[in-house]
Amino acid sequence: MRRVARRRSSRGALVFRIVIGSLAIVYACAAYSWLMLPDVRPLIADPPARTAFMDLRATEARAADRPIREERRWLAFNRIAPTLRRAVLVAEDDAFWDHDGVDYRELRASFEASLEDGTAMRGASTITQQLAKNLYLSPSRNPWRKVVELMLTRRLEAELSKTRILELYLNVVEWGDGLWGAEAAARAYFGQSASSLSASQAALMAGALINPRIYSPASPNRRLVARQRIILGRMSRGVAAPAPPSLPASTDGPSDRSLPVGAPPRAPIPTDPADLLRPPAATDVEREP
Repeated sequence: MRRVARRRSSRGALVFRIVIGSLAIVYACAAYSWLMLPDVRPLIADPPARTAFMDLRATEARAADRPIREERRWLAFNRIAPTLRRAVLVAEDDAFWDHDGVDYRELRASFEASLEDGTAMRGASTITQQLAKNLYLSPSRNPWRKVVELMLTRRLEAELSKTRILELYLNVVEWGDGLWGAEAAARAYFGQSASSLSASQAALMAGALINPRIYSPASPNRRLVARQRIILGRMSRGVAAPAPPSLPASTDGPSDRSLPVGAPPRAPIPTDPADLLRPPAATDVEREP
């Protein structure tokens, strides 16, 4: 009996040491990652010359021996059509003005749904998280990348205003093959500036963000049209107002200028409408047959 008790005690001590050691390693990695995070303060006034996703698409184009296409033009927050700002918030992050970078309500709902269905968690990323990923990371499914994304999200929320975060997102997000930002996309799809988009056009563009390399606002398929209808319905009900009264209507930074290329860095339609607005699971794209 004593020998058995000693063995159990020894095993317990070993497990305890392994757990403590693992926690220490995780803490050390987190601390190192936090220290190595990029400085986001230049974004307060200046747009990024390039993003990690731009570099990724350029690398993919070179590997496939395709020409690199990059069309982008900065448009200040107060010049982006309110219809587009509202549509993007409705489609991507309707709690944007209220959360601190992470929508814990949506995250919990996604986790509970995955437990009930026995499937992988669907995306519950906020606009700030998506901005962090687009600026600095990749669409990798590596769990540690998600940890770093959350760290960057906290840093962006601490240093930048909500208005600036949304302004950056609308100007750098991928909106089609070689199209970066709302202005380039609006001109490519509708032949007009993002400052004058109608509600219908804005809803199509916002709906395409679920997979901008598959869905085209210029020739929308059935799923994109269905998403457009739901987004328009939610916009008409006042979901996701463009900005709370306490925030300024515009931000510092360029009003309208081209960003230099190569400059150094400074499926069947679901029956549940919520499925049409929910981000794709675990990856940056959603494939449709």
